[in-house]
Amino acid sequence: MVTKLLASRGATIQELNTIRKALSLLKGGGLAQSAYPAQVLSLILSDVIGDPLDIIASGPTVASSHSIQECFQILTTYNLLSDMPESVHTVLSGSPVEQATQKDFSHVHNVVIGSNRLALEEAKRQAEDMGYFSVLLSDTVCGEVSTIARLYCLLIQLTCLSATAGNDLLKDKVEGELSSLVAKLALPGLHLRDILRASQVEKPICLLAGGETTVQLRGNGKGGRNQELALRVALELHRARATADGRFLEKYEIVFLSGGTDGQDGPTEAAGACCSQELVGEAEREGFNVEEFLNNNDSYTFFVRFQSGHHLLMTGLTGTNVMDLHIVLIRAKGRD
Repeated sequence: MVTKLLASRGATIQELNTIRKALSLLKGGGLAQSAYPAQVLSLILSDVIGDPLDIIASGPTVASSHSIQECFQILTTYNLLSDMPESVHTVLSGSPVEQATQKDFSHVHNVVIGSNRLALEEAKRQAEDMGYFSVLLSDTVCGEVSTIARLYCLLIQLTCLSATAGNDLLKDKVEGELSSLVAKLALPGLHLRDILRASQVEKPICLLAGGETTVQLRGNGKGGRNQELALRVALELHRARATADGRFLEKYEIVFLSGGTDGQDGPTEAAGACCSQELVGEAEREGFNVEEFLNNNDSYTFFVRFQSGHHLLMTGLTGTNVMDLHIVLIRAKGRD
């Protein structure tokens, strides 16, 4: 109940795990302490941005770096303090959890064997083998899906504009908005120079990024963050293309994909979805109102009904989770 309430308000995975650690005997280093003095080897699959060992799986073999006061602050931020069960208040009202010293965990060896970065690096190799000029943008993408959709729309526009003669004023405008948004999102390691360099090659382009977005629930539809992100990117591209300045996009084939590496996006059977810049126009001609589906957080229903689910990413459960992968493919029309 606690994590569902937090997730519905847009809490990050870091915030969710901070609360989980405070409410568990095994999380936050509890498992390692229970095993002491036996040697402990922990093989870790990271599903958290930045791979912080004390946050992944709520850190059962890592000393906790958070206090009870931080838990109260998180619950207050999302206006959930009064909605918590009495049992939660009882636990959190206890004495602050003292941070264990490093020597308490000298018997523990933690090794990250899988992460979003590793998945992206392998995807990059695969794309290059398929003939794409690939750029790994970031493995720390996070934020509300509508903002991230705007980010990807601007990245796509800048990539295409950089490969198109003229349009210098529009390119400067797009690059300026993109730079401001990147700074606002505080995405470390996302360098626009890599995109500009990619635009100068003759190969089709593959932009790769990963992380974990959040969805602000406003409706009662069915969907997941990856499907909603794909649908919002499609809408952003549709709007950009509909303007007089956006006609340059018609010269390119563009595909965006967002998928969860665990094979399940929200309470759906899909891992995510893909879209093109033509998707919204095609949907409108078939009688679908994309904005209505988005306003109801009903992206899965849209993708199931639209073209018989052709745009859904169906992998089945993978048995692992290293967050989400975002892939953009750009190819100039008429170029093999």
